[in-house]
Amino acid sequence: MKVDLNVLLIILGCAIVTFIPRILPFVAIRKLKLPASVVKWLAYIPVCLLTALIVQGAIHPIESVPALPVINWVYLIMTIPTLVTALKTRSLLLTVLVGIVTAALVRLLV
Repeated sequence: MKVDLNVLLIILGCAIVTFIPRILPFVAIRKLKLPASVVKWLAYIPVCLLTALIVQGAIHPIESVPALPVINWVYLIMTIPTLVTALKTRSLLLTVLVGIVTAALVRLLV
């Protein structure tokens, strides 16, 4: 298999652009001692992100009447165990695993 140098450079550039915003904040605040209130507030961010993703996927407007939302019940059923796992464990890895397994099972059954 032949890899064009331009394609390789584009892939490396995309990797760097993706890597920098994820690592830079950790490097910037690594030595800082954050107040307890900030640390507590930061602990809720994964739950907030999960909620935003749930609302975006589970509720969407009807195309003929944009003001009326419709609920995607299959998607909502998939998210209930994931949300419970996120709230109880606050473990991102466990939440993702439960979400993937639940989505697979629901799609297999429905």
